[in-house]
Amino acid sequence: MRHYARAHELIPNEVVGDIIRDEMTPARAWREYLGLTQADVAARAGMSQAALSQIESGAHKARKATKVKLAAALGITVDQMT
Repeated sequence: MRHYARAHELIPNEVVGDIIRDEMTPARAWREYLGLTQADVAARAGMSQAALSQIESGAHKARKATKVKLAAALGITVDQMT
């Protein structure tokens, strides 16, 4: 039996391109794709904008709990973040 990804689990080509071509972190690629500011996402995730900036730049690796919060703030699944 074949399993197909549900539409909400897909990753848009633009996001994949930003991650591969521009070497963006998934958090930044998704945020920019969705047209959100760092301040918007940080507030939704309950973190500081500075902490989000460090995650997006790759200077700090997000813990699993933080990835869960970021995914929820972006309206995507954790699997789409990784």
